[in-house]
Amino acid sequence: MRSAPTLSPLFDYLQVACLALFLLIVLERTLSIRLKSKVNPIRLKIGRNGVRHSIVFLLFLGVNLWAATVLIYTLHLGHGFLPPLLGEPRVSSLGLKLFGLALVLFGFAIFILSLASLGNSWRLGIDENNPGELVTSGIYSLSRNPIYVFFDLYFLGTFLLNGALIFALLTLFIGLILHLQILQEEQFLLRVFGQAYRAYCARTGRYITWQLGRSEKLAPQPSGLPTDPPDHC
Repeated sequence: MRSAPTLSPLFDYLQVACLALFLLIVLERTLSIRLKSKVNPIRLKIGRNGVRHSIVFLLFLGVNLWAATVLIYTLHLGHGFLPPLLGEPRVSSLGLKLFGLALVLFGFAIFILSLASLGNSWRLGIDENNPGELVTSGIYSLSRNPIYVFFDLYFLGTFLLNGALIFALLTLFIGLILHLQILQEEQFLLRVFGQAYRAYCARTGRYITWQLGRSEKLAPQPSGLPTDPPDHC
């Protein structure tokens, strides 16, 4: 039994609005950087071989599947192509839906703060030629990857809002690929910024900094497929 059915359209409208807002923010930031810095901030090399490009392709595929699934559910385009185990809503509590919406909105606040801190250094993907400056202030003093935290909150919140298992699976899949992308970016930033990035890693957590003023040794990064060392680069 679905909880508070009169609120269901509101949740649907809000999800569509959030998806549109995300796309508009990315478009605005892309155009702004291109005009101010003459740099293309979107560096997704999907069609190439190699581990890095495979991760980018899987991330691109997962996010687009997630966005399409959000539209299918919120616009009621019909999700009967999925087996009931995956497609039928399993989470119907109004409290969980409200919590999911709170996660999405909190994630967007983190996203906006992250873009404000990054300025023209924002990149979508790894930019070998114009990596931008190393940003360690603002929200980046609390997390080395706040935009990835935003994505994780957004996907989890969407699962709670829609309640179908397909959203849970997409959240887990994309979350794993995002983590692999983080490890690739850490290797790149270590090569570009060297000791400055090592010092940043020593005092700031990959996702969140639990201990302020912490001090850790930075292990060297191997080449090839990224490994997942302790919570530093």
